[in-house]
Amino acid sequence: MDVLQLMDEWGPEKVVAVSDRRTGMKGVLVIDNTARGMGKGGTRMSPGVTVGEIARLARVMTWKWAGVDLFFGGAKAGIRFDPASPSKEAALRAFARKLSNEVPREYVLGLDMGLTERDAAIVQDELSDRGAMMGAPAQLGGLPYDELGVTGFGVAEVADELMSLRGKRVAIQGFGAVGAAAAKRFAELGATVVAVSSVHGAVVDTDGLDVTRLLRLRAEYGDLAVAEYGAVRALGTELRVPCDVLVPAAVQDVIDADLARELDTALVVEGANLPTSVAAQEVLAARGITVVPDFIANAGGVVAAAFGMDARYSAFPVNPATVLETVSAKLRANAANVLTEARNRGTTTHVAAREIAQQRVLAAMKLRGRVA
Repeated sequence: MDVLQLMDEWGPEKVVAVSDRRTGMKGVLVIDNTARGMGKGGTRMSPGVTVGEIARLARVMTWKWAGVDLFFGGAKAGIRFDPASPSKEAALRAFARKLSNEVPREYVLGLDMGLTERDAAIVQDELSDRGAMMGAPAQLGGLPYDELGVTGFGVAEVADELMSLRGKRVAIQGFGAVGAAAAKRFAELGATVVAVSSVHGAVVDTDGLDVTRLLRLRAEYGDLAVAEYGAVRALGTELRVPCDVLVPAAVQDVIDADLARELDTALVVEGANLPTSVAAQEVLAARGITVVPDFIANAGGVVAAAFGMDARYSAFPVNPATVLETVSAKLRANAANVLTEARNRGTTTHVAAREIAQQRVLAAMKLRGRVA
């Protein structure tokens, strides 16, 4: 694709493409906007990664950092490689080496789809720098995001802020790190989880799924947990189950306008990035269904990353309880503010949230002399 076509008044400021013939790795780094701080965002590994995909996600990171009012810039990286390959470590090391000019001076990697806490340790080892990537195991002084489940935890906290969850029915698309942590927290807050899914299908029980058993199966079987639970239905069933809260927490672009007309829910909390189209957002708003935008709802990870960035060269570990308390307080306040602003402005919640973030980014760009 023509990279120049990606550029608008906000960014990207820098796009770096890398490759390695020995491993077959191809990758890209997109630094979108650094007016409020250096680039910080997740790195994903997938056989289908594209420049356009990473650019879209880098822009989400720009709004996400500004939305939670923390001072880092939007950036994202992607590695086109199979994370299940036995050569994963070699490809990851090659990717890190190729970006040694940018990392960690201009960009610090984080965990995203296809990468684990051990992978963060590998990047830190390859670049001989604890500050090169966030999310490393606690044994190496890192703040283990997946173990804490900060993103999913925040998703459930947001839902509870807008609707007391006790006795409410929740359906979750995706049972990876975000979906599983969200299910755990929803159950702790008194909700009934009626559906979850993975790439292997969906499990549904209107009387409530056994979340404890699902989490135990996930620990043992990974993505196959849903299949091991039994009575698997077609993927997509979980989105159409009548519920009070729907959490799309898998991949982008899953809810279009047609599906939005079918949803039987009162609240959509976007656990994944970019799960709804603009047309779907407008349909949901017209139907009176509240939507909490991705970069507000799933910002628990960036709040935790901010703690990690502050402590990345410290000998003292971050207190996980402090992280979770901050995630809860910040995301609950942001979600309530966005809903109020959407009502006051007569817009969708996505438009309101983006306008708030854009105002903060634009103010920083003006102060730095990047715009008149």
